[in-house]
Amino acid sequence: MPKNKTHKGISKRVRITKSGKVRHARPYRSHKRSNKTAKRRRNLRGGMYASGPEAKRMRRGLFRRLRGRNTPAQKPATAPAEE
Repeated sequence: MPKNKTHKGISKRVRITKSGKVRHARPYRSHKRSNKTAKRRRNLRGGMYASGPEAKRMRRGLFRRLRGRNTPAQKPATAPAEE
């Protein structure tokens, strides 16, 4: 079976947090800020998290399993104890 390739466009625009949330940049803040009110610019600060269906679609493009809040983390493999 061939290897899966990650979608490079998604990988450059999206970061996955340790809790499994998909974080991306907020739209409408790159230019033309003089037309926007101060309140609107203030609310545009910070990043955004993708909703459930969008996160699922991005997971398919990245070929990475996203952990949910209720899904436990995988434990790292430990070496057997020497006696």
